[in-house]
Amino acid sequence: MEYQVCKRCIIDSSVPGARFGKKGECSYCKLHDNLEKEFPIGEKGEKILKKIVEKIKIKGRQKRYDCLIGVSGGRDSTYTLYLLKQLGLRPLAVHFNDGFGNPVAGENMKKAIQKLGVDFKVITSDWRESKDLKIAFLKASTPDLEIGTDIGIATALYGMATKENIKYVIIGQSFRTEGICPLEWNYLDGRYMKNVHNRFGTVKLRKWQPENPGFNLGMWHLFYYSILKQIQTIPILYYTNYNRRDAEKIIQNELGWVYPGAHYYDDLYQSLMTYVYRIKFNIDRRLYNYSALIRCGQMSREEALSRIKEIYIIEDPKVIELCIKRLGLSQNEFQGYLKEKPKTFRDYPTSYTSIRLLKPLIRVLSWLNLIPKVTYHKYFGCG
Repeated sequence: MEYQVCKRCIIDSSVPGARFGKKGECSYCKLHDNLEKEFPIGEKGEKILKKIVEKIKIKGRQKRYDCLIGVSGGRDSTYTLYLLKQLGLRPLAVHFNDGFGNPVAGENMKKAIQKLGVDFKVITSDWRESKDLKIAFLKASTPDLEIGTDIGIATALYGMATKENIKYVIIGQSFRTEGICPLEWNYLDGRYMKNVHNRFGTVKLRKWQPENPGFNLGMWHLFYYSILKQIQTIPILYYTNYNRRDAEKIIQNELGWVYPGAHYYDDLYQSLMTYVYRIKFNIDRRLYNYSALIRCGQMSREEALSRIKEIYIIEDPKVIELCIKRLGLSQNEFQGYLKEKPKTFRDYPTSYTSIRLLKPLIRVLSWLNLIPKVTYHKYFGCG
């Protein structure tokens, strides 16, 4: 296929699932425009958000908390926590610790929790399991290097929501400022993770318990939490005119928030991941991140094209070395994994065929907020 770059954003033909129309705009821009219609901002968005908040308050009236939010110390989750308090909600903040947290982000969480007067729970993973999953996916040679942490975060939120009988989990993510990652670059599937770990792992993962799920999030577990327990996921920023620069100023002034150094850098392992993406897979996540910012007017196309010519600042050699040591790997072992032939989730047993067959049901569940709304679009529009 001839190399092509979108005329509107900076998505190019190296991005899986990218298709280009007659006017030179990519399919990711089309997806963004469709999402804009589904999740309006302005007056319409305010009305929808008001109804959502009222519903959360009514359902949580007799409870200690009316909602739960995952926090990391980064910009998006910190601002979302701040917004929930401004809306008069009573959130429980939950953080998943897998051993690679950025100390700056850790201080951000402490300050935000104290100043907002929010209760805070930390779910710490079993270090042996967490480390083993990361090494297993290095061996598997796919880009899904942090699937263990992603699933760990999701199960930590579901488990705590079950324990505290909370029916609403708030997600601090916005398609307008972050975009949607291509499926081949980030595939989330509990069966896939288990199969890769069974093949390459060395530590036995603990079994699932409703309030302590561990690294277990297959289709049955999703059914249990979303259908049986009726836990809804609300992407609250979808209905707000979320501007990153404005949000930063607010949380800096109100909460003493400090920029961790880069987007995603609340997690130090992202430094190693970004390096592996570039060296082994020729992946640059800034393509879809910056494209999202271009579409919502928070970055110029010229600035984005200029920035991606440089290696991303998150690739800190010292932090990369720290991550390798923390995994207990030698440089020779790590370099050996980099030399393995690149693969994708399609090279391993997954639930993808079943997911495709369940497309209509997943669409309905996403509209009912029983699974994250971005899930439907990610699995059926980005790869």
